[in-house]
Amino acid sequence: MTKRMLIMLAGVLVLVAALAFGFYLHIQKLIASAPKPGPQTVTSTKVAALEWQPQLNAIGSLVPVRGVDVTTEIAGLVRQLNFKSGQDVQAGQVLVQLNADADIAQLQSAQAAAELAEVVLKRDKAQLEAKAISQAQLDADAADLKSKRALVAQQQATVDKKTIRAPFAGRLGITTVMPGQYLNPGDKIVTLQSLNPIYVDFNLPQQRLAQLSVGQQVNLGVDAFPGQNLVGRISTISPKVDSGTRNVQIEATLDNGKRQLLPGMFAKVAVNVGAKGRFLTLPQTAITYNPYGSTVFVLKPGDKADADGKTPLVASQVFVTTGDTRGDQVAILKGLEEGQEVVTSGQLKLKNGTPVLVDNTVQPANSPNPTPQEH
Repeated sequence: MTKRMLIMLAGVLVLVAALAFGFYLHIQKLIASAPKPGPQTVTSTKVAALEWQPQLNAIGSLVPVRGVDVTTEIAGLVRQLNFKSGQDVQAGQVLVQLNADADIAQLQSAQAAAELAEVVLKRDKAQLEAKAISQAQLDADAADLKSKRALVAQQQATVDKKTIRAPFAGRLGITTVMPGQYLNPGDKIVTLQSLNPIYVDFNLPQQRLAQLSVGQQVNLGVDAFPGQNLVGRISTISPKVDSGTRNVQIEATLDNGKRQLLPGMFAKVAVNVGAKGRFLTLPQTAITYNPYGSTVFVLKPGDKADADGKTPLVASQVFVTTGDTRGDQVAILKGLEEGQEVVTSGQLKLKNGTPVLVDNTVQPANSPNPTPQEH
């Protein structure tokens, strides 16, 4: 390689280095002149220790202790209705009387035949003593009497079925049956529900079984009566776990003396488990849930003062371990200390070291017993 080529190559390298250095200085100038991001506005709250009653929460349905749709076993024409829709009735009270004239006539005929068979049996017993008939004839008379009496009992049962009674005490629903209407076997006449006491059925995961026992207190809330806390007791724990959901069915009994709770109602159920304890709590909005763990942003003073000489707050991301929830609140088991200030909204704008401006004019919900709000 000639000396001239070496000089040319050296010149090219010097030129490239000069251009690169000039480009670097230009980038540094642009970075220096770029406006720095200002503080991000967030809401915050102090980590507080509150007394909690640990609870298991579930959604349940109210069901009657006893409830049926009253029907008829046999067909017949409605002769008389002895109730009104919504009426409270006692066990055995007559609800509907079907036309039983033909059945009563057949009953009377069967009774007459049975009476005749009884007379024949008595007469033949006297003749047997006089050796006028054989023992076989007397046995035939006794069997005939039993058969006739069985027919009477059968016909009496048919007549009784024409009188439809309440199988237990309770409250009737709304009926559409009218006098003169013809009913077929199985036709619904009216619903009958026993309202006091009443059951609530709900399901809990199988891993909670060790925390459950018969007699345990259950707190209920229903949307129909907001703000009312209803108390019951666990009466039955199913001996079988559902293989599809791995949940166990629980049934609790509660007093319904006012009969304001109705079967089929939706209920929010909370089962008290264990003793009360103190837990660090935060609003659920403060927690950011990620595949790699749950995090919060803690606020602390920054290292540098601003133009006004004040030290702004900066956000620092911290991993936490969460526990049970209660309404809008969540328990913090690890990662925070009481009194620390934590961001409750506006986390999407933050990263480690971001300066923040706290504005708590509007705070996210943080109630242990939230209720729907309409504005």
